[in-house]
Amino acid sequence: MVPLIRSRQQVVVAPVDPARVEVGDIVLARVGGTVYLHLVSAVDRARKRVQISNNRGRVNGWTGHDRVFGICLAVEGVARSGAEGRTLGPT
Repeated sequence: MVPLIRSRQQVVVAPVDPARVEVGDIVLARVGGTVYLHLVSAVDRARKRVQISNNRGRVNGWTGHDRVFGICLAVEGVARSGAEGRTLGPT
């Protein structure tokens, strides 16, 4: 996720309602059995899935809402605009 998130930077992640995820959000999602932070590059609400990518233009593919666990609220204490309104509960 460089330069959006660099290795060892502290992030705040909260549970997310996957149906409310938008393009540009950074989500915690399972890919190939491992959980990663990924950039959302497209949303397919009809099929309940999001397309995840890195910030260098590479598309990793689509993942279902059932594999999207959280949303990045802040990086190194700097809030990600709009992310808090997509969480499942109090943050």
